[in-house]
Amino acid sequence: MAKKKKLFCEINPLTYAISLQKEILKRHVKNLLGKERYASRREKEHLPVVVFSTGGNMIKRGPGIDERLQQNKADNIRLACSKIDGLVLEPGETFSFWRQVGKTSKRNGFSEGRVLVNGRLVAGVGGGLCNLANTLNLLALHSPLTITEMHHHSDALAPDPDNKHVPYSAGTSVNYNFIDLRFRNDTDRPIQICTWCEGDNLNAALCTTEEFPYTYRLTEEDHHFHQESDGRYFRNSLIYRETIDKATGQVLNRELNWKNHSEVMFDYALIPKDQIK
Repeated sequence: MAKKKKLFCEINPLTYAISLQKEILKRHVKNLLGKERYASRREKEHLPVVVFSTGGNMIKRGPGIDERLQQNKADNIRLACSKIDGLVLEPGETFSFWRQVGKTSKRNGFSEGRVLVNGRLVAGVGGGLCNLANTLNLLALHSPLTITEMHHHSDALAPDPDNKHVPYSAGTSVNYNFIDLRFRNDTDRPIQICTWCEGDNLNAALCTTEEFPYTYRLTEEDHHFHQESDGRYFRNSLIYRETIDKATGQVLNRELNWKNHSEVMFDYALIPKDQIK
């Protein structure tokens, strides 16, 4: 079999940095020429009706996991949350993760956490913000917001705690500023994004002024791990999004949201044997 030719960005760290700056510049130009109306107003007080809320621990612990990078990740998330909390999306306005968070530099207060570069987990300034991006994506998926940009990465970066798998617990990729998470408010009322941290826990909620008629639910089918012919393991599953009528409880719509095929990035010995097919 012929050896796969490397992309320019894969040759060495310098070519990767050049490619990165090129993509950042392209996004700046695209933003300048675009017609999106971005949300910018933030309110300290939360709107009265909670559309959906979620949360979880920011720190992963286990064999092979660098605790320092995990602590830095939590610090990065706290800083980013402080830039997003209270943001109000008026009808027709768009949320952009990077427009709110800004550049993840040491000058802006960010620390080294874990980042994915060319399929490998390495230390990088601003690492760990994919955790926050995924939480925001979960909020959007459980609401009538319209997701306009979202990028997947592996949701198997670390083993599930105590073998308790939470569907869709990770896998939303962001990279300043060209790999963004964006969603738009196409409803007739304001929707507020609330993000805050308590200890090592990240909390997030969407709030509004009055109830929406529908709720939304994510379900997972056929979750398992599988070893490919090249020896690598992947986590596989099908993620569905359901729209439910609040008044009747009837499922009005069910659509495939993500066909998950994520490379396992942790020690294969930690894969639960009963979940391998």
